[in-house]
Amino acid sequence: MAPLLIDAPARARLVDRFGAELAEPWCDALPDLVARLTARWGLTVREARPGNTGRTLLCTGPGGDLRVLKLTPDPEVARLEFTGLRAWAGCSRVVQVLDADLAANAILLEGLVPGTELAGHDIPWAQLGELLDQLHSVVRSGVDPRGAEPRGEFRRLAEGIEFIFDLSERRRRESAAAGLMPAGVLAKGRARALELATSGPVTLIHGDLHPANVLDAGPERGIVAIDPRPGLGDPSLDAVDFVFVPMAAGGTLDDGIAALAPHVTGFDAERVRAWCVAMAPLVALAPLRRGERTPFTDAVLELAR
Repeated sequence: MAPLLIDAPARARLVDRFGAELAEPWCDALPDLVARLTARWGLTVREARPGNTGRTLLCTGPGGDLRVLKLTPDPEVARLEFTGLRAWAGCSRVVQVLDADLAANAILLEGLVPGTELAGHDIPWAQLGELLDQLHSVVRSGVDPRGAEPRGEFRRLAEGIEFIFDLSERRRRESAAAGLMPAGVLAKGRARALELATSGPVTLIHGDLHPANVLDAGPERGIVAIDPRPGLGDPSLDAVDFVFVPMAAGGTLDDGIAALAPHVTGFDAERVRAWCVAMAPLVALAPLRRGERTPFTDAVLELAR
């Protein structure tokens, strides 16, 4: 029996993210698109995975190996991810591109086995430090050491900050979070984040690095980053979600900073902490949208004030 390519919850997430005008026709056309791409690349779909910006299909390739087909209704999402992954080609701690059809907003990626998300598991801090170093060594100050000039290919971090805070304010206003997080908390976070985004060092950053976007690729390779939202900005931002992990388990931000700092070249604890404060409203927003108020969300909101 063929896997279901798009279900009602997945469709709802895409409508929430992109609006019905873009998302609904794309969802309706998805089976035909998948049929065309799988025939082109010799793929058999095993499983469809959820996502906020599209669909991720786990597939068997022509040789029986695992391959991943990523699809999105938004051409810019596909272009940015492909361009970032192309810049990180050869980095062992970043998933590698096998092929792409950007006219169809499609990217074909290597499969990672076992592919378990790092979320809910112990963080291998030394491997995470190596991952961050690989991400941030490719492009510094907009200069690619291989001679390319990528400034025009990537958005500046401030653009991404404006977008995510606009989206978060709408989601806050339309959910249970409206009664748990005042609008002023998000506004203060936005101002802090924009100040940080327009100062400090500039590298190519992942832009959406958190434990669910890091997978276990087996004992030899270790952890690997997936699903980038790349941009040019402060590399300290990529550390934020991991620094919060010990705090979510009852510890503190200091615990997270102390665990990561020894493993990252040029780690700037002051800027990482400042980014944690700026992004704290977004960290708290997801559980608060579900009406989940916990000691962790209370501590994060206190940090955000």
